[in-house]
Amino acid sequence: MAYDRFQAVCHPLMYVMVMNKRVCAGLIMACWVVGIGTSVINTFPLAQQHFCGPNIIPSFSCELPSVLYLACSDPFPSIAAIVASMATVGLGTLGTLLSSYSRIIMTALRINSATGRSKIFSTCSSHFIVITIFFGSGFTRYMTPAPGAVLEQVISMQYSVVTPLLNPLIYSLKNKEVKAALRRMLVRKSQLTF
Repeated sequence: MAYDRFQAVCHPLMYVMVMNKRVCAGLIMACWVVGIGTSVINTFPLAQQHFCGPNIIPSFSCELPSVLYLACSDPFPSIAAIVASMATVGLGTLGTLLSSYSRIIMTALRINSATGRSKIFSTCSSHFIVITIFFGSGFTRYMTPAPGAVLEQVISMQYSVVTPLLNPLIYSLKNKEVKAALRRMLVRKSQLTF
């Protein structure tokens, strides 16, 4: 999405040529390959762990840190795989996002018209809000200490459920028709309650 915004803002005349079906399919395939590859890399060391005890995860989401907390054997290979994949994928993605958005901001600041800058920032603001919420809550989730804490459960819900639910709302509120329909609905609801 950041690459799409980057092309739309920094190279608007080349956008249709650059963002063709082949490039979009390649970006989608890259996302799938990276996601599946990361899952496999993190799952194999976890499958080698020995678990003892009650095997009850004090959380409603079965994520790797919570499962590793129950391991009786040395969890170092799993922790190393998680840290390596988090560093590679997380920092790679974050680096790409920061690079794209810094170029977008520099391009926006070079535009003389306030309406042009406003249009650029309104185009990119929804995506920026979503990635900030996702990266912030995901980073906080994996940096929380012991599993089972209430804060860990809230943050886990935030980035695994709330953020995906907010995506359609955040992206659709840029649409004028959706905004008008939402206003009509809120006015109708407020008139019914009073």
